[in-house]
Amino acid sequence: MGRKLEQVLETERWGKLELRLYGPSEGNPYSDVKLNARFHYRHRTVEVNGFYDGEGQYCIRFMPDTEGMWTFETQSNVQELDGIEGSMLCTSPQPGNRGPVRVDKQVHFAYADGTPYYPFGTTCYVWNHQDEQIEEETLTSLRESKAFNKIRMCVFPKHYDYNLKEPVSYPYEGSLEIGFDLTAFNPVYWRHLERRIEDLQRLGIEVDLILFHPYDRWGFANMNPETDDNYLRYAAARLSAFRNIWWSLANEFDLMQDKSMQDWDRFFRIIQENDPYQHLRSIHNWHHPGIHYRSNLHWYDHGKPWVTHASIQHHDLHFVTEWRELYKKPVVIDECRYEGDLNHGWGNITGEGMLECFWRGTVQGGYVTHGETFLHPENIIWWSHGGKLHGESPERIRYLRDIIEQGPQLGATAIDFQWDTASGGVDDEYYLVYFGTSRPAYRILDLPEGIKFAIDIIDTWEMTVTPLDGQYEGRCRVDLPVKPYQALRIVKAG
Repeated sequence: MGRKLEQVLETERWGKLELRLYGPSEGNPYSDVKLNARFHYRHRTVEVNGFYDGEGQYCIRFMPDTEGMWTFETQSNVQELDGIEGSMLCTSPQPGNRGPVRVDKQVHFAYADGTPYYPFGTTCYVWNHQDEQIEEETLTSLRESKAFNKIRMCVFPKHYDYNLKEPVSYPYEGSLEIGFDLTAFNPVYWRHLERRIEDLQRLGIEVDLILFHPYDRWGFANMNPETDDNYLRYAAARLSAFRNIWWSLANEFDLMQDKSMQDWDRFFRIIQENDPYQHLRSIHNWHHPGIHYRSNLHWYDHGKPWVTHASIQHHDLHFVTEWRELYKKPVVIDECRYEGDLNHGWGNITGEGMLECFWRGTVQGGYVTHGETFLHPENIIWWSHGGKLHGESPERIRYLRDIIEQGPQLGATAIDFQWDTASGGVDDEYYLVYFGTSRPAYRILDLPEGIKFAIDIIDTWEMTVTPLDGQYEGRCRVDLPVKPYQALRIVKAG
């Protein structure tokens, strides 16, 4: 027989309810014990999977999306975990809790409460695999820069040819020296990962969690299909209830030669079927050389129904509008080269170059991710390890973020500024035009007739706004300061 919990549990809307139970620890609880729970609210039922968290502890996590009283009961193949019943009160969300991010208006994003969300991301692949000092330094840098509200980071450690330091812990029990038991997860590692996800949540940062990658010396990139599938189910059971999770199936999936397109299809479906909350899902490509360089035919098909948005690696932001039209989904350029001074061509662009990527991608209605790769005497590089930000672009990215968050969600417009520059907006209301490295002395604009507009000149590098005198409509001339990195903000008067 089961038992009923007397205490009514409580969590806020889009919070994380955690129910801990005790059961058997002998054998292999990760594979031998099955546990789930069904949560009921009126006519609705949401089923979530539980997981083993070591030391005889089993855990069920639930993220309610509706305020009010819920009931639940557990199901298990183990008697002491089966048939446990209880109640849960879902209260109003606390300030700052807007719920998980969803696709909005086909090509944009919004929080679950309807607030628009504009991804301004950065990449710190394995910052969560460092020692405590570096990890805390990373969080401080994110807090102080206020530039980024999304971070790309990995579950598995990542191999770098210039830094062979081993991580503090691993997702599985074992080590590089003695090998790994791929049937036994390491709760110490997963608890630490969850701690960092919650740290980022408090900073308002979404976690774009990379589930696989090819840069591996531990064997995690070459696990067999059964192990891969068990890993994905375990990750979904542990992490789906965190509202700031996104699922990135892989970083540079097409370098993982042991995985086929059918494997990636299966991985997507496993995540989709085991995530009760349907967090965002994507997959990230590598640029093939030669014949494929000018084609995206080698990419995973972002048009497949289980892909929520396109996560793309490409250096040319000109194609953002084309990709939005092709996939009918949000487009995030999650890698477009990095500000820094590494030997590699992708890792030594200037701060101006990094900022230009952001402006070009963003004004066309896409979203862009930052990275920083400056040489460091101890090989602590932001893009991989986190630590401190050293570049010139983050504060200017924050400036752009402020501008974008103050305006509407951008898209293509009937006014064609795009023949020689990047632009976007909302027809008859709002336009952003970015000139990049070009430095025209003036520009002839063909604005809508009968509508008056106010125009600002934005110096995107100096971070200044100069309002122009008067109002503009129809065909008109705007004089410019003959400097690179200028933009126009054109807003319907009144």
